[in-house]
Amino acid sequence: MSGRSDADGVDDRRRPGVEEFVTAWATALHRAHYVPISAEQRRRVVTGLTDLLVTAVLAEPAESGNGRRIGADLVAAGFGSPEALGGTIAVIGSRFLGDLGLAAGPARTARLNGLLAELAAGFASAAHDRSLRAQDTVRLAALAARAQAEEALRVSEARFRHLATHDQLTGLPNLTLLTEQLVRLSAAGAPTDRVGVCCLDVDDFAAVNDVLGPQVGDLLLRDIAGRLGALTDPRIDLVARLDSDRFAILVRDTTCAEDTIKIADQALATLAAPFSVNGTEVPLTASAGVAEGAVADGAAATLMRASEIALHWAKADGKATLRRFDQDRSDADAARYRLSAAMPAALRRGEFTAAYQPIASLRSGRLAGVEALARWRHPQLGLLSAARFIELAERTGLVVALGSQLLEQACRQTSRWQRIQPGLYVSVNVSVRQLHQRGLAGTVAQILDRTGLPPHLLQLEVTEQAVIDLTGVVTETLAALMKLGVRIVIDDFGIGYANLANLRSLPLHGLKLDASLTRSSAQPARRPGNGRPDRDDDFLSTVVSLGHKLGLVVTAEGIETAQQAHRLTATGCDNGQGWHFGRPVPPHELTANLVAQQQTPRERQQCRIISS
Repeated sequence: MSGRSDADGVDDRRRPGVEEFVTAWATALHRAHYVPISAEQRRRVVTGLTDLLVTAVLAEPAESGNGRRIGADLVAAGFGSPEALGGTIAVIGSRFLGDLGLAAGPARTARLNGLLAELAAGFASAAHDRSLRAQDTVRLAALAARAQAEEALRVSEARFRHLATHDQLTGLPNLTLLTEQLVRLSAAGAPTDRVGVCCLDVDDFAAVNDVLGPQVGDLLLRDIAGRLGALTDPRIDLVARLDSDRFAILVRDTTCAEDTIKIADQALATLAAPFSVNGTEVPLTASAGVAEGAVADGAAATLMRASEIALHWAKADGKATLRRFDQDRSDADAARYRLSAAMPAALRRGEFTAAYQPIASLRSGRLAGVEALARWRHPQLGLLSAARFIELAERTGLVVALGSQLLEQACRQTSRWQRIQPGLYVSVNVSVRQLHQRGLAGTVAQILDRTGLPPHLLQLEVTEQAVIDLTGVVTETLAALMKLGVRIVIDDFGIGYANLANLRSLPLHGLKLDASLTRSSAQPARRPGNGRPDRDDDFLSTVVSLGHKLGLVVTAEGIETAQQAHRLTATGCDNGQGWHFGRPVPPHELTANLVAQQQTPRERQQCRIISS
């Protein structure tokens, strides 16, 4: 309280009822509006406001502005709600004069009412200003918070963007970023006209992980990434790690494929130098596939796929090398794949059949046997020779089922031919996979039983490669087939891996000389006295004599002319096969030929008269 005296000479602080009024006002404010202050602090605020109120009501002459000050101070103290204003006006209007023992004359009552009006006006103005300041504070805080959130979002997006487009182990760009860059370069209006992609793969990297452990493998991958990233050719746009031990180099502004090939050569050379990881020297090689072309829409996916196809070729061609993508080779691969994919259904539909090529006795010229050669009556491509699909069947394992089906066809057909020419045998090729299948001899026995063909009229041809290792299931299978009475011959003899020890120990019936041996060589004659044959005929005679000394029937393949037939006959060769004796034909054509051969000249003349 200020301590001033009123007109009656009473000190304000000593005026009775002030403490009661202060208590009532403080209680009203507490009920109307919560302010986080203690009761003592609230009482001190109200005491100060009461001092101003007493002065404003009792001062002579009256001072203007005190009411507005009280209202403003009330808001400044934190009691800025409408409920706090209402409680203040109610307490002052109902208790101030009475609690302080002041007469409620017309003049004093009018002054008090005016004071309350000023208080309300001052309260409203201060509350409005406070609200505006609070709104500004909130707005500025919101703007600051928004700016912080946007910055945090940008940082987070950049971090996640980096994680999404970079390899975590090596720090190199990954496939996603490489593809995006290719797409950008392929977009219309890009300044780059041509680009190249080199796809690299470390050869036999799995062995590093298996032998040295994955931790060493990771260190090695970091070193590989460092070497590739250090390539300095200015045309290199980026180096990326695609996955595991596969990397890619994007080359821009190329003029031809050679530009990318040169960079691929540099990459392979830098990886060829030995690595040292934890004191261990690790030699490596890598393979690469290169694709290069004009930038255009859709070129990104095309170039990536082409480089990966070329990498596959490099791996298949022996590794530690590079291959350039070639559309013709790719088309051929695609055609082979389509054939391979169509083979199982074709086998179920019975599209595979056999053509039969004559095997003639060179001494008599008569037909001794036939070789069954696989054919595929493809619904779109027509009749396909075995050269188009047998290798695919070997690779997929379908050759086992295909071989069994063709073997049964050949045995059944040859059994029918026995009625025309008894003793005619059929020769059927057996693949390496079939020889390694347990139960081949049992399958052959069942087929012979079903078709009625005598076992000695079935000849199975195996390659030299198939019998290079005479251990395990191959030896057991050959022995079981020999016990059946089936003939076994070595096919394409002279170009493979057979040795004399195998020829001596195998249960063989014969040899089929490869066609390359039946043709005259272009080599000059040997000098006399060197102890070696000086002519092709001498060489053939030696091979045939060797076969005969081993008790084998020798058949020569690839005989296309009468001169070749005479040469082979002179060497003592037993049988001949080739276009000179007949091309592979369907069974009905061979049947007709067999029937014609069995007829006498008079019967053939009668048939010609009847047919004319």
